[in-house]
Amino acid sequence: MYRRAVDRLLNSVAETQEFFRAGIVAIDITEDESFTGDRSGHEDEIIGTKGKTDEYAYQWATVQLVGDAVPIVLDARPVRRGESRKEIVEDLLDSAEDLVHVDNVLMDREFDSQHVLEMISQRGLSYVVPKRMQTSEKAQARRLLEHDRDRYATDRKLHLGKNEWHETTLIYRRKEDSEHDDHRQYSVFMTNRGSGHLTEYGHRWEIESGYKSIKRFMAATTSKDFGLRFFYFAFACLLYSIWRAVDLLVQVELTGEYEHSPIVTADNTLTLLKKETGIG
Repeated sequence: MYRRAVDRLLNSVAETQEFFRAGIVAIDITEDESFTGDRSGHEDEIIGTKGKTDEYAYQWATVQLVGDAVPIVLDARPVRRGESRKEIVEDLLDSAEDLVHVDNVLMDREFDSQHVLEMISQRGLSYVVPKRMQTSEKAQARRLLEHDRDRYATDRKLHLGKNEWHETTLIYRRKEDSEHDDHRQYSVFMTNRGSGHLTEYGHRWEIESGYKSIKRFMAATTSKDFGLRFFYFAFACLLYSIWRAVDLLVQVELTGEYEHSPIVTADNTLTLLKKETGIG
């Protein structure tokens, strides 16, 4: 149902020259409101939080257009216990590629598995993903610090199993105004398309910003019911996407072009929705 609704939304905005059914996508996982106490019967769905706490939460994964494109959430799905990150990314990319032409995939470091990266490469897509620093990366960062180098790239083969390897490029980049005086001054990224794509990673923050706005559209509930919780989240993603699509259409009508900062507010959209449908 969600995918059909987004397809209709994309068809509407595709009528403008300012929207192209192509671009960069970001994939991430967010948490619903957390619970404490008993979760009997929900252990495979209310799987905990990313932080080390005694709280539990449903987790939802999304894929969203970022960059110069209108930030529409192309798909949303639950995260269930036992699912691999590869399964989640593969499912979301299947949806995204059915709707738009994907150029590049941005993810955070929880998706830095070589099997995820290999799957993306096998689809003919490029990626930029930060890498969790292990012993070898920390040692290399210390050497760069000793030689006062801001940037360094090196090819790396990641073992997939048996005699199979995934080839990637590790890019070390020194952080500006870092508060640390050791290897933590550096971030390490992996990409399969060279260092030129690294600048695009700055667009990934848009999915984090999007989550904050999406949660403004969510109905409040204390229910632990999986179906209700996911419906509220998916519906909020759709409302967010409608808001950004409406903003595109309004900007084009008023100015003839599209700027990423919205001129239509989320409150305007909610008011219009309530007026037209009675929802809200």
